[in-house]
Amino acid sequence: MSEEPLSRRINLLQASAINMIDMVGIGPFVVISLIVQLLHGPYFLYAWLAGAFLSIVDGMVWSELGATFPLAGGSYNFLKEGFGIKGGKLMSFLFVWQTIIQAPLVIASAAIGFAQYLTYIIPLTNVESKLVSGGVVLLIVFLLYRKIEAIGKISVLLWTGVFVIMGWIIIGAIWHGNFLQPVQHINDGLHFNWTFITALGFASVKSVYSYLGYYNVCHLGGEIINPEKNIPRSMFISIGVICILYLMMNISVASVLPLNNIEKSNFVVSEYIHAIAGPTAAVIATAIILWVAFASVFATTLGYSRIPYAAAKDGAFFSVFAKLHPTKNFPYVSLLILGAVAFIFSLLFRLKDVITAILAMRVLIQFVGQSIGLLLLHKRKGKAFFKWNMPLFPLPVVLAICLWLFIFYSTEIKMMLIACGIIIAGLIAFIIKSNYEKRTLTTQLKLKE
Repeated sequence: MSEEPLSRRINLLQASAINMIDMVGIGPFVVISLIVQLLHGPYFLYAWLAGAFLSIVDGMVWSELGATFPLAGGSYNFLKEGFGIKGGKLMSFLFVWQTIIQAPLVIASAAIGFAQYLTYIIPLTNVESKLVSGGVVLLIVFLLYRKIEAIGKISVLLWTGVFVIMGWIIIGAIWHGNFLQPVQHINDGLHFNWTFITALGFASVKSVYSYLGYYNVCHLGGEIINPEKNIPRSMFISIGVICILYLMMNISVASVLPLNNIEKSNFVVSEYIHAIAGPTAAVIATAIILWVAFASVFATTLGYSRIPYAAAKDGAFFSVFAKLHPTKNFPYVSLLILGAVAFIFSLLFRLKDVITAILAMRVLIQFVGQSIGLLLLHKRKGKAFFKWNMPLFPLPVVLAICLWLFIFYSTEIKMMLIACGIIIAGLIAFIIKSNYEKRTLTTQLKLKE
């Protein structure tokens, strides 16, 4: 008996919640100090604005593609369609190749961040911290091992933690009485030159990492209700809401803690809550941050588990990944394998070692690649082909490509070389796979003769 297709059960609210809990995660709570260290002044807020701007223009690219191709797998389908029969086969293979490596890294980074922040409440040795991060991955796989409609409801529940902690941070700063001070002094000491632009690029790598996830709904395209409207809407709702929350959170923290303290802190938000409400409140706030970080691992693992499934179902990846659970109707093999690799990564790496690597690995094939693919699709199909049309086309696409290349440059030479090395390895794997398929087909034809 053939397996049923994925069910469209996720509504706009649930899709937006899945995006937002993926976006927030542990990122904004751990990169605040890194961004202030890089920019050394109140103008560190510009890094968060830069991340929001890139998310908006790139969100337009995802919206056109996601609304037109609402299928499981997201970028896999976009690259395949954008580059045509030959080029699409190569680009989509390279994307899945990278996903098998970088998706578990993304999942592991959130789990490692969870364990790192937990040390504010419970002192952990290095081994204990690794056990916690690995345990988080295992628990997430367990929670995702169920029907998609149940997952949508869990996502909305986890999403509430984002607004609880953000609301506490913002209201606390307003109550403190110095909320607008960072904005009033945002340009103090600012010199707009190449040094600032370079520093802004390095800082934006960290802020963009905190925005990643606004497109998670595209990986679940085959499970979204009314995808032509809800996919673009959920992305722009997510970007708008999270941008406002990030800016207000950073303004809040900077209005209470001196910049020198922010630079040196590993638990900025916990120390901020401690300053305005005392130690007990700081522990409670840290617990909510852990809730948000856990929710992020949940959403990230959910989205990525659909990518190898989509490729395998299309015949472009190992067929075992195409299996759906016989009763719960979700890609359980893909989920289990990515979860297993993420578990191993969570035991091997530190958070600061993976944030920049994650971005470097994804820029060329996924973000720049699918932007170029969209331009090629427009040339072949025309504007009327798309279910959603961005304003001012092709300006947002060109801006997205330029900004992503700047982010890639800002990841530094070591990470750029690693990313290019993975692409080269993928090209070799693609050639080997193609030759094997040709030999297999030739052998089958000879046997028939």
